[in-house]
Amino acid sequence: MRLTLSSYSLAGLLRDKRASSLADLPGHAAELGFEGFEVVASAEDALKQAPAVKRACDASGLSVTSVCVGSDFLANDVVSQADTLRKAADACAILGAPVLRHDATQGWPKEERVIRDFKHALPRLSEGFRAVTEYAAGLGVKTSVENHGFFCQDSDRVEALIDAVDHPNFGALVDIGNFLCADEDPLHAVSRLAPLAVHVHAKDFHVKRGGSNPGLGWFMTRGGNWLRGAVAGHGELDIPRLLGILKRAGYDGWVAVEFEGIEDCLLGARESRKNLESMIAKLD
Repeated sequence: MRLTLSSYSLAGLLRDKRASSLADLPGHAAELGFEGFEVVASAEDALKQAPAVKRACDASGLSVTSVCVGSDFLANDVVSQADTLRKAADACAILGAPVLRHDATQGWPKEERVIRDFKHALPRLSEGFRAVTEYAAGLGVKTSVENHGFFCQDSDRVEALIDAVDHPNFGALVDIGNFLCADEDPLHAVSRLAPLAVHVHAKDFHVKRGGSNPGLGWFMTRGGNWLRGAVAGHGELDIPRLLGILKRAGYDGWVAVEFEGIEDCLLGARESRKNLESMIAKLD
C-alpha cells in the first residue's frame, strides 16, 4: 500500500489564501512526503484544471492517483448527470488517474418513498453508474462509489449498488471512517466491501455518543451521535485492523489520506502520513 494525499485535506490552504488553485497543492503534498495526489473537485473544474494539475504533479514527482467528484442521480436527470460525469472521466484520462469516484446522491432524497426504501432508488442509481463506467472503461479509467452521503453509505447498500451495476469496471472506494456517519461498525463494513475495493480513503474520527452538539468541528451522524475529524491514529478507529482486513482481501493499491480535523491542514496531513506509514509497515 502507498499513500496519496487528497486535495480535500488541503482545502484549508485554499480557504485562507495560502494557495490559489488546485495546481498549487501538489507541491505541498510532495513536501509533506506523499507519493501521490488525489483531485477533489466538481466534474467541470476537474476537467478545466486537469492540464495545470498534471504539470504540477509531474514537476513534484507525484502520481495522480484518483479523481473524486460529486453527483446526484436522484436530484438530477440521470442522462444529463451521466453526461456531466463523463467530463470527470475525461479529466482522469488527461491526468493519468486510474480511478474516478462519483457520488450516488448527496444527502437525503426529497421523495419520502425513496428515503424509506433504498430498493426503490437502486434501478435509477445503477443506470447512472453503468452509463458512466461504460464510457470510462474506454479510457482505461475504473469508476467507483464511495460509502458517502448518508443515503448510500451503509456497506450493504454499496454492495447492492455494485451488484446492480454488474460491470467489471465498477467497484468500491472504501472509506474506512465514513461508515461511522451511518453508525455502522467499520470493522464489519470494511470486511464486507474489501473484496470490491478499487481505492481506499483513510481518515479518523473522534466520537461522542448522543447528547448535544459538542461545538467546533463536530457533526451529527445519521443516528444522532457526533463525529469530529482527527489526525489518523488520534481518533477511535482501529486503523491497523481495518488496513489489515483490506490487505488480506488482496488490496495493495493507493490509500488516500483525508484529513478533516480542526488542526492546521498541513500538520494534520503530515502527522496522518507518518502514523499511517508506521501502521502499514507493521501489517502482516
